[in-house]
Amino acid sequence: MVSATGATRAAGAAVRPTGQERTFGADELIVSKTDTRGVITYANDVFCRVGAYELHEVVGQPHNLIRHPEMPRAVFKLLWDTVSAGRELFAYVNNLAADGANYWVLAHVTPSFGPGGKIVGYHSNRRRPARAGVEAIQPLYRELLAEESRHGTGRAAAEAGSALLAGRLAERGVDYDEFVWSLIPDVEA
Repeated sequence: MVSATGATRAAGAAVRPTGQERTFGADELIVSKTDTRGVITYANDVFCRVGAYELHEVVGQPHNLIRHPEMPRAVFKLLWDTVSAGRELFAYVNNLAADGANYWVLAHVTPSFGPGGKIVGYHSNRRRPARAGVEAIQPLYRELLAEESRHGTGRAAAEAGSALLAGRLAERGVDYDEFVWSLIPDVEA
């Protein structure tokens, strides 16, 4: 496949991070919607452009298509636990584009409700985070990744990272929402 960026990828091929970071405009929002299993049902043009994907390459794919390997599993476990319980979550997330570049976002993920209040999917708006917020979250994410790496992959790693995250938040005397909001400068730039 050839994307809008000219990058060629084989269907299902793993994307390797290049270490090149990209950003997007402060006035732009990356938007996507998924079903309850996390399969993308909608992505806006900013999602596609920043992620170096064509729309047909993402719709119908699992949202973890853009998961960067340097993102702790614990953060995604927290995200899924929160939104599947019907609550919103804000999180700093490092995403992986189809061409191997990475891009940081401040994600706001919410459940979408259907008739009778049943969750029918999820909606995510991502904006460009302030550099100070990204720099503040990175040491914690590195610590979580190191802990998770001692427990292999999957559930054990996510549980170990989650336990460490809970401990670090307890040390600060805050919950996750309070912690994330403490990293967001009064004026995001």
